[in-house]
Amino acid sequence: MEKLIAELIGTALLIILGDGVVAGVLLARSKAQNAGWIVITAGWGFAVAVAVYAVGSISGAHINPAVTIGLAVTGGLPWGDVPLYLAGQFVGAFLGAVVVYFHYLPHWRETDDPGLKLAVFSTGPAIRNVPANLISEIVGTFILVVGVLAIVSNDAGALTPLLVGFLVFGIGLSLGGPTGYAINPARDLGPRLAHFLLPIAGKGESDWQYSWIPVVGPVIGGILGAIFYQIVFTNFLLNAAP
Repeated sequence: MEKLIAELIGTALLIILGDGVVAGVLLARSKAQNAGWIVITAGWGFAVAVAVYAVGSISGAHINPAVTIGLAVTGGLPWGDVPLYLAGQFVGAFLGAVVVYFHYLPHWRETDDPGLKLAVFSTGPAIRNVPANLISEIVGTFILVVGVLAIVSNDAGALTPLLVGFLVFGIGLSLGGPTGYAINPARDLGPRLAHFLLPIAGKGESDWQYSWIPVVGPVIGGILGAIFYQIVFTNFLLNAAP
């Protein structure tokens, strides 16, 4: 149960700081309005670092179903723990989005564009193309999982959460343009559900037609990344090293 609570808290922190920076940049009359993509990607990187520092010693701070499932597939996590991790992640993401809604409460009515309001909560493609969007999420999550496993294997100690945050910052800068880089099913689906349920002034549709891509793509990418790391790094490169 402590792992479920840790994943809930860690994922809630991730969303509060991550969706929070998006709200600050996109919503009307915010002091951070129009600060730009670098601010958003940096904010998400810091959000990941804080979340990992907060609960890493308790649950490993997966804060991402793609990481959890990828580790379970490769034997790094017992399958019996997976439901607890996923429950904590999705509930935490939803609750984190609710906090962001209340924190920016006066700004929803001041913002005219319903698309910007949805973008605070969930991702969407710059160009709507299902195969390309799916590939983008697979590639981004593949890099995330391989990068995280590489960082952890190098035993960076107290710097590990910060390095993971830099990794997410880099993914956002380099690979985030096509889809907004969900690379995390809970990060997208939990807040999207919050957008659907909350009484947000002037909101539009929650774009459920697209919603499966930032869920399925990251799961595929997470599994492929974990398998790739296990085969290429753990079973070949690390064993071959002097």
